[in-house]
Amino acid sequence: MNEIATDWRDAAPLSRPEFEAAIRAVGAERYHDKHEFHKALHGGKLQKHQVAAWALNRYCYQEAVPRKDAAFMSRVHDRELRREWIHRIHDHDGLGEEAGGIERWLVLTDALGFTREYVTSRRGALPATKYAVEAYVRFVVEQPLVVAVASSLTELFAPSIHRERIAGMLENYDFVDDHVMAYFKRRLTQAPRDSEFALGYVLDNAKTRSEQEACVGAVRFKCNVLWAQLDALHHAYVTPGLIPPGAWRPGE
Repeated sequence: MNEIATDWRDAAPLSRPEFEAAIRAVGAERYHDKHEFHKALHGGKLQKHQVAAWALNRYCYQEAVPRKDAAFMSRVHDRELRREWIHRIHDHDGLGEEAGGIERWLVLTDALGFTREYVTSRRGALPATKYAVEAYVRFVVEQPLVVAVASSLTELFAPSIHRERIAGMLENYDFVDDHVMAYFKRRLTQAPRDSEFALGYVLDNAKTRSEQEACVGAVRFKCNVLWAQLDALHHAYVTPGLIPPGAWRPGE
């Protein structure tokens, strides 16, 4: 479907239920649980090296999340909003004895045979992966605050994909276990908490139709960021299997 730019300046704002429904409709249309790579991942159709390529590349996204949240907070003058938002950084980077989500992701890449130095260097990641995640960070830096918050609302759709991933990978791959899947289990509680706050903030603060449509567009943009990463993985490691120069190659 072609997306045609529309001037919403004179349009009446959507009601709160209509606005929320428009946000959720984006996930129903284009969240990355519908991508063929994810269907194969959860269905046990991938070989170990293909799962490894996914985990290696997805680290780039995991590593970018606290950076985009820190960039967002640097723009926020509302102390209460900063107090709420900062736990997202703690969720990923850890705080005190809590290791954080990035550490739990590295447990997954450990199990798949990568050294931590190689993973955290990001040098084996696909170029498209790096471009996509940095586009997300830049989006959050540049967009109005309410639109930047809206880009996080893909978390509304995350719990179902995490449940599917946990069940499918534990059932189909003998190289993962409960410990390796700890990242996804923790996100079952973290994502709903984060998305509930962010959704309320967006519904409360996008007042005009133009602002509302920009927020819906932000959710669409974020879905596209996630989808683009899987397109790149599928192209490089599934079919046609064209791995670009510098990216990780199985057997290296």
